[in-house]
Amino acid sequence: MLNEGVHERLRTTGLEADLARVAELVPQWASVEEADQAEVLTRHVAAAVERALKATPSEAGRVDLVNRLLDRLDEHDQRLAEAVEQLVVLTRQVAPGVHQLVRPVTPLSSAALLTNAHGEPSLMAALNSELVSADRVDLLCAFIRWHGLRVLGDELARLRERGIPFRVITTTYMGATEQRAIDELVRRYGAEVKISYASASTRLHAKAWLFRRKSTFDTAFVGSSNLSRSALVDGLEWNVRLSSVGTGHLIRKFETTFDSYWANPEFVPYDPENPADVERLAQALGRNRVDVTPLTGLEVTARPHQAQILEALAAERDLHDRHRNLVVAATGTGKTVVAALDYARLRRELPRDRLLFVAHRKEILDQSRRTYRAVLADGAFGEVHVDGERPERWTHVFASVQSLHAYGIDRLPPDHFDVVVVDEFHHAEAATYRRLLARLQPRELLGLTATPERTDGTDVRRFFDGRSAFELRLWDALDADLLVPFHYFGVADEVDLRGVEWKRGSYDSAALDTLYTGNDLRAAMVVRQVRDKVTDVRWMRGLGFCVSVAHAEYMAAVFTRAGIPSLAVSGATPRPEREEALRRLCEREVNCLFAVDLFNEGLDIPEIDTVLLLRPTQSATVFLQQLGRGLRRAPGKAVLTVLDLIGQHRREFRFDLRYRALTGSSRRRLIEDVEQGFPYLPAGSALVLDPVARRTVLENVKGQLRLRKADLVADVRSYGDVGLADYLREADRDLADVYRSGGSWTALRREAGLPAPDAGPGEAALLKRLALFTHVDDPERASVYAQLADPAGPRYADLTEREQRLARMLFFLVWPDRGGFAHYEEGLAHLRRHPAVCAELRELVALTLDRARHVPRSLGEGLQHVPLQSHAHYRREEVLAALDWASLERKAYGHAAGVVWAPETRTDAFFVNLRKTERDFSPTTMYRDYAQRPDLFHWESQNATTVASETGQRYLHHRERGTHVALFVRETKNDDIGAAPFLCLGTCEYVSHEGEKPISMVWRLRREMPGETFLAASVVAG
Repeated sequence: MLNEGVHERLRTTGLEADLARVAELVPQWASVEEADQAEVLTRHVAAAVERALKATPSEAGRVDLVNRLLDRLDEHDQRLAEAVEQLVVLTRQVAPGVHQLVRPVTPLSSAALLTNAHGEPSLMAALNSELVSADRVDLLCAFIRWHGLRVLGDELARLRERGIPFRVITTTYMGATEQRAIDELVRRYGAEVKISYASASTRLHAKAWLFRRKSTFDTAFVGSSNLSRSALVDGLEWNVRLSSVGTGHLIRKFETTFDSYWANPEFVPYDPENPADVERLAQALGRNRVDVTPLTGLEVTARPHQAQILEALAAERDLHDRHRNLVVAATGTGKTVVAALDYARLRRELPRDRLLFVAHRKEILDQSRRTYRAVLADGAFGEVHVDGERPERWTHVFASVQSLHAYGIDRLPPDHFDVVVVDEFHHAEAATYRRLLARLQPRELLGLTATPERTDGTDVRRFFDGRSAFELRLWDALDADLLVPFHYFGVADEVDLRGVEWKRGSYDSAALDTLYTGNDLRAAMVVRQVRDKVTDVRWMRGLGFCVSVAHAEYMAAVFTRAGIPSLAVSGATPRPEREEALRRLCEREVNCLFAVDLFNEGLDIPEIDTVLLLRPTQSATVFLQQLGRGLRRAPGKAVLTVLDLIGQHRREFRFDLRYRALTGSSRRRLIEDVEQGFPYLPAGSALVLDPVARRTVLENVKGQLRLRKADLVADVRSYGDVGLADYLREADRDLADVYRSGGSWTALRREAGLPAPDAGPGEAALLKRLALFTHVDDPERASVYAQLADPAGPRYADLTEREQRLARMLFFLVWPDRGGFAHYEEGLAHLRRHPAVCAELRELVALTLDRARHVPRSLGEGLQHVPLQSHAHYRREEVLAALDWASLERKAYGHAAGVVWAPETRTDAFFVNLRKTERDFSPTTMYRDYAQRPDLFHWESQNATTVASETGQRYLHHRERGTHVALFVRETKNDDIGAAPFLCLGTCEYVSHEGEKPISMVWRLRREMPGETFLAASVVAG
């Protein structure tokens, strides 16, 4: 009998018969994704086989049944012998000095839950029995104590005697680890130990063992037990035993995650014979926390989010010739380290290296100089110009803006400094910085800020041509533990906004003011929700965003009458009164400030722990800025509570913008996120919509995904005769809005009544192919594609060999099936007979190149003639054409394999989907292809590939054979436009391999992958 509820049952004849008997229930079906089908079907068949075997009374009958099944599958070498027996140990003859293998107390193939209960082995006994037969051991443990280590001592000592590798990762969390235990692990038991010293904010609380065996029967324990006696022997602890036979995908995840931790520089090697290591560990454990470690003497390397910033700066300069750049990233992201690493690079490239670093406080200048000294490994680098100290050499100066104006800056030529770094723009008076920037003419200007919108209404992007080189994405900052997590609550609002006038992307403010100000029912609901969601409103430091000054004053009065002391502030509030309001909020004399304009009330208060969104905000930028007021870390602040009122909106209003900004999801993926309750947020964060709000948001997001053509045409018409880039920016839309489902900018303009070039004879088909050019992000390709799309462009025969390859890349992108053309020139001539298509293609590649954030580089030795470049994006057709695999004799159309061997260029190309299924989480397929480090990538060959095969030998011995291996990755198979392009990670070299059918291989990239790619490809969170 089928019961109502959630199921995962394959559609079988028996299931359909059962469903017919419960006609009152409505079934919902979902197809099994191809990557998961083998595992799902295996489980289904295994259950049927198990039932049949249990129903077979004799051993001989069971053997016969199994052998007949294996014969049917042509697995003749897997036929059973007459008796059902298992090989349990394979070892050498007993002799003195020969290690005797003993089986673990739990069968190797079994999973189990151990709770130190009566009648089951203790975790200590189980671990000791596992250690006897292990060929490699990994331990991940939040803290390690001597008494816990002691009860495993005998078997750990035998590990060392047998030369078994033993890796340990631990922390100084809470000061609970004992230094003696760590020392003994290394000295007595031969362990390699790495330690996380980030005690104040560590997120490593795991306790787990992994036992690898040459026999491939690997096992693991994951649970609650640290390495202490009570945890191992008699504590109320739960630990799950895993096996490679029964839970192989979990063993694989364990291994890949541990390896990624091991490669992470946050985990520092420990050597008890090194006095510096011993002192650092002793201080960390003794303090129960870690202060800022002096940088001098340590190698300073970029964390993944910092690497992203450095890559973006390099792209701005090298790709776009922009030399005034602003970096926007939250406090605590290490912007000064980024600036120092950036300067180290510039120092190598510029003919002269004079530096001016500007900040507003001496403490910042001193700390910044220490950072530069550490990065440059120069303890004498830099002079300070602040509080009466003056430089002598004026070559590398760390100065306050006040000191520069009081003495010095006017005495130097405008181009005296080659690199100028200005820290925390928003802390100083705009006029002071305007004078400074007007005076200086450096080769490179770098601005650093957490909040580009100043308190006086000035946006500092104006000093950088209205743009920023990099803004750290919210989910990356949260994943890196740089901001406090948020708990966002979307609450249904009864106010209906569908009749409010909509003008150029927003509601009419006056109409909103009328609806909100004086609305007692709505205000009372806000008070109720605040009391419900905030632990104790008496300790709250809240900030509410309102539609008008009147609305802010009204809400402050309502909250105060409700026993939540509150004030309203606005740009018209006198500065002393505003500063007093901020002081009172910090001191909790009032619990909430209500404001109108995010930018001009001086609301930069790290202590804010609650944000109330009381007016509709469509702009993702403004939405994130509102949240950003509460996401900064502050002592005692664990989480930001966000209350967002969600009313009934016009069709034009877009919830997808804010939630994509919060989650990083594609628009397609966002629908599933809303339906499933946003399951993939960074650790510690939550996004909760009440049932009514969820329904409202879901309908709105679905509406945007299937945006009606008529609505988009009307939107394009409302902005007039502007270019594609201007429209996307002003309308807050992206390329997917224009190009999904075969759309084009030309078609939209024509339907909107805007001018467009004439149509050609086969324009409709060509316009649909333009969506395939939305990824072009290297200058050479963009330039050649634009030339080829010029009606007066060169003939194919007149191109250089390299340009001809690029022409073939464009050709197969437009016509993967060769288009019926006998020569490449015929295809190019046909394209040029379509002026509208050519004009749009040129406009599109110029736009996509302008957005490029990575500096492409040649693939290097042996492939210089191939116009593929690392850190640029390509579609499969382009790669196949560039490698001479695709030709007029062999079309690119239909190639979907994950590997291709191009003998013409002696290159193996690997195409990797990091997510094998369209779901974000597929536990059986996620841990096959992943990044171990920015320069190391774990990859699995095709399932049939053996080490001895020609393909396997070519992979393993590519250096000796003079062949190349190029790696192309993408996060998902599809994006919001269609098939997603691949990012070229460049060529790589063989490092190691394991197993076969498939072969698990580790490759070393010749160029480290981009920071955001590492974050996406790594199995480690944050």
